[in-house]
Amino acid sequence: MDCARTVFDTLIIGGGPAGLTAAVYLRRFTRHIALVDKGNSRLSWIPVSHNYPGFPEGINGVQLLDNLRAQLANYGGSVMPGEILDLRLEDGVFVGDYVPAEGEPCQIRAMTVLLASGVADAGMPVERWDEAVRCGAVRLCPVCDGWDVIDKRIGVVTSDANPVGHALFMRTFSADVLLFERGPVSTLNDEERQRLAAAGVRLIESPLAGVTMSEDMKPVLHTKDGEDYLCDVFYPMLGENARSDLASKLGAETVECRKLLVDDHCRTTVPGLFAVGDVTRGLNQIAVATGQAALAATTIHNTLPWALRPAANAA
Repeated sequence: MDCARTVFDTLIIGGGPAGLTAAVYLRRFTRHIALVDKGNSRLSWIPVSHNYPGFPEGINGVQLLDNLRAQLANYGGSVMPGEILDLRLEDGVFVGDYVPAEGEPCQIRAMTVLLASGVADAGMPVERWDEAVRCGAVRLCPVCDGWDVIDKRIGVVTSDANPVGHALFMRTFSADVLLFERGPVSTLNDEERQRLAAAGVRLIESPLAGVTMSEDMKPVLHTKDGEDYLCDVFYPMLGENARSDLASKLGAETVECRKLLVDDHCRTTVPGLFAVGDVTRGLNQIAVATGQAALAATTIHNTLPWALRPAANAA
């Protein structure tokens, strides 16, 4: 690719389900795109997703990514491994500083940009994290997989924004839910304690000190009073921060957790800059991300000047 001479219709940053779906749509619209991905999609952590439509037996996260890449290849598209380190506007064109996984850095120019960079989890460390997530002992999304842990012993940790909500949500899937305090001082008020008691959620007062894994890969939650609690599954409710710095530096408006504010066509407050998936405010779900991608890609196509197709018999 000649970075110096090419001006793409769209630069897509992030090759998770949102970015790949947008790329498929835009290539099917015959648009000239560059999709840059540094390989950190949270989808790759998912052992089996059972709530993504069309896969009655579930689909492994890595397999779904591979399927989307293969689908993109059918239309002449591909993923460019690497990272966009900076994004700016020059004479009405977006310019991204691209550092490839291999080779020399260059600049990618595009008329529009679609940010699908997702979020970064933060918080509670768990022993053997990758292995625990991949085998389903540690889970990150109650909305995604509550059904999969029905009647299991479930450990949940308080959060600043919603200290009891996640535990009460999981109580609809199991009668054996333990809620652990995250910090040294309880943030729960009397009304929240009453709600937990009424629902039958067991509140563990001593703060959580750490999480290890048993030999058979079950989470063991250790509290500061020296007690150990064996669970079948643990929801750390880590919290998250959107990977939105490239957009916010351009002036795009952000809200809680640095997530980008977009309109009903996935446009940020910066003209020509779109955002989809977990980097935006909303429900973190694969189905939501791919739906947003379809909407954004169609809007981008209709916004850009038409690339009229030549006649088939043109010289």
